[in-house]
Amino acid sequence: MKHETKSPEAPLDLSKWRNVPLILMGVGGVLTLIGVVAAPKAFYYSWLTAFMFYLSLGLGALFLVLAHHLFDAGWSVPIRRFCEHICNLLVPWMLLLFIPIAVKAKSIFPWMDKLTHPDHSLHAKNPLFTMPGFYVAAAACFLVWWMLASRLRYWSLEQDKTGDAKPTHKMRFWSGLGIVLFALSLTTAAVMWMKSLMYEWFSTMYGVWYFAGSVWLTLATVYMITMILDRRGVLSEVLHDHQYYFLGSLMFAFTVFYAYVTFAQYFIIWNANMPEETFWYFVREKGTWFAISMVIIFGHFLLPFLALLRIDVKSVFKWMVPLCVWAWLMHWVDLSFNIMPTPYPDGYPFQFFWLHIGCWAFMGGLLSWRFLKEYAKHPPYPIKDPRLIEAMGHYHPVPTQLSGGELDEVSDLRDAPPQFGGTNR
Repeated sequence: MKHETKSPEAPLDLSKWRNVPLILMGVGGVLTLIGVVAAPKAFYYSWLTAFMFYLSLGLGALFLVLAHHLFDAGWSVPIRRFCEHICNLLVPWMLLLFIPIAVKAKSIFPWMDKLTHPDHSLHAKNPLFTMPGFYVAAAACFLVWWMLASRLRYWSLEQDKTGDAKPTHKMRFWSGLGIVLFALSLTTAAVMWMKSLMYEWFSTMYGVWYFAGSVWLTLATVYMITMILDRRGVLSEVLHDHQYYFLGSLMFAFTVFYAYVTFAQYFIIWNANMPEETFWYFVREKGTWFAISMVIIFGHFLLPFLALLRIDVKSVFKWMVPLCVWAWLMHWVDLSFNIMPTPYPDGYPFQFFWLHIGCWAFMGGLLSWRFLKEYAKHPPYPIKDPRLIEAMGHYHPVPTQLSGGELDEVSDLRDAPPQFGGTNR
């Protein structure tokens, strides 16, 4: 029996949401400007938190594209194109959003005030923790992200035009080189723009922690975008239920991976009991920061872990959509827990919550507006990818008969094996 690839739901009307990016930009821009004038110190850290949030989304999308080509995956073909558009927001748009951080770096990062008389922990991190080192590292990161994102999308669009094998081979080449550069650049960005807020602290797991949270957030976002495009009928013809199952399974995997990395970092540092390392956690046990740490334990790990345990819920939109929205909230809380204790060691600054929302809304509106513009210019999915048929759930049948020592010719396609889990979408 032929499997139906279309969503059983009615088409989703998004016309009333068309102006949401502009509204977010307008409201967020007003709140941000008020913050710049009324509370400049709070603005810097609110801007940095929002920036690192959306940077993690762009880097997570870049990783999914790299992984798609490295593993020669078939199921992820329909989602590859909009992931390419998301990671191409890194340059120039995230670069432009980085300008306030670059200009006011001395007001944000405490270690820059001590460059004239560096202490032992700062001296040990030369030449990276210097003014030239900070800007060279930033330029190198954005250069790597621009090179990888632009090359991968360029050859992806060339594949749409020609259908030749060359674009496929080029994308695999850039992915093989890119996964190493990606790891180095992501770690550098996390260390220079977040961990250095408390520069005395040492952790070899910090880049992995940021990576785990970034991919977790991106998987939730990709699930939502896939569902919306499916409901709109844009991807319905090339989707199979296994896309939702695999996205949900990866969310579950990165929920566990994030928890493992986070706990391992805490466990090793706390058991070593070295003051230059444990102070980072000691600060986060003061005031409301302890309550927020409990929110992260139960909200970032335990709740999504239990919610994704069942195999059949990964294709149930009414279950997964709230979970994906929850992932956005928990990632933002997690980043605040890492950034905000530097200027506010006694507890979360609830008095500036409006400013945090304003920076988050302005960046989200700008990036979503640019994403929709780019998405409208190109085919919604790779139309000539050699694994597109496989992504739709079709496979060549296994030959069972021999004639004259040769296999019988196969002229038709068969449906995929029974889907994983339920289909109550």
